[in-house]
Amino acid sequence: MEYTFEEFGTCFNTDYVLYLKDKTGIVSPFHDIPLLGDKENRYYNMVVEIPRWTNAKMEISTKDKMNPIKQDMKKGKVRFVKNSFPYKGYIWNYGAIPQTWENPEITDEHTGQKGDGDPIDVIDIGYKVSFRGEIKQVKVLGIMALIDEGETDWKVIAIDINDPLAPKLNDIEDIRKTMPGILEATHEWFRTYKIPTGAAPNEFAFKGQVKNRAFADDIIMQTHSQWKELVLTKNTNTNKLACENVSVDGSPYKIEEKEAKGVIQDLPKLTAPATLPEDIDMMYYLTDEQKKKSTVNGV
Repeated sequence: MEYTFEEFGTCFNTDYVLYLKDKTGIVSPFHDIPLLGDKENRYYNMVVEIPRWTNAKMEISTKDKMNPIKQDMKKGKVRFVKNSFPYKGYIWNYGAIPQTWENPEITDEHTGQKGDGDPIDVIDIGYKVSFRGEIKQVKVLGIMALIDEGETDWKVIAIDINDPLAPKLNDIEDIRKTMPGILEATHEWFRTYKIPTGAAPNEFAFKGQVKNRAFADDIIMQTHSQWKELVLTKNTNTNKLACENVSVDGSPYKIEEKEAKGVIQDLPKLTAPATLPEDIDMMYYLTDEQKKKSTVNGV
């Protein structure tokens, strides 16, 4: 299936939205794009929310009908990730695996914390810089368990199947041999990226250890099962999430394409992006004192 997208409003502003489309019209990147892009090889679909090296915190909106990608907000302002030396923005392509959900009512057996209420996150460590709204197939290689403000926030590690290194990478140890340092940098980035805002370092389960591909597959399938319960059983949606979709058979939230198309009526036309914040290229240098705070399980 080929996907395109349509943007509205002003990027880096509060009115910006990006809707995914297939040949029939508007689709939900949360519900309509299949979990797997290639069942035989077990390649997962990835919805790219944030291209590498960029700072705007874009994400699938779970509460807006048809789940557009939009910029996260805090206190009425759009959010940008700050640069913590030596990293510039996000150091990989960042996004989500569709048809997954980390149920905030379920305590994860591995982390002891409840889910964060979002589709499961995935990073693509391949060389190519993606674009916002891109749907790509990735090979899952492993996973780490971030504890973000008391919530389980799994981070799947994967690589674009078209990357030149993809044939060499099939599990975590292959990454260590072929791309030395990327796992350590990934752990450090997730641990420290909120420090410039005044927050404490993030915490991890498993002492920050990256789990292997088989473990990652199990976690993804658990979140896929939680998504199924969300989208197939109307009385379980206690989180007021937007579950409208155009393709999930048996879903009480399934709607006609005409209704889905209605979400883009009366939206503002796409205009030139807003001016980025003056400090977007500022580099923050973190002291040992800022970074040394102990995290869960001693990480």
